[in-house]
Amino acid sequence: MKYAVIKISGSQFKVCEGDEIEVSRLSDKEGDKIEFNEVLLAAADNKLKLGKPVVKDAKVSGMVLKHMLGEKVHISKFKAKTGYRRKIGFRPKLSLVKIEKIEA
Repeated sequence: MKYAVIKISGSQFKVCEGDEIEVSRLSDKEGDKIEFNEVLLAAADNKLKLGKPVVKDAKVSGMVLKHMLGEKVHISKFKAKTGYRRKIGFRPKLSLVKIEKIEA
């Protein structure tokens, strides 16, 4: 099994070829090819390459499928005995990325 752990905008994802992952909104347009060079770990055929902090000459390529809004996140603030209550929320902006190739 071929997989890798990559870092995208401060978050780490374990990906295999053919996976579709939701990441924070990327600046690339829909349909654009994208390369992730921050590969923290790469594994293929019982061989494991661990980066310190990244694996040299390893990259993961993918394609941005679409931009979308995620599920709504609710935030509540409360202070006891003062009658202070606030409820706000937002929908995070996400990008759907399909992983096409892992080169280690």
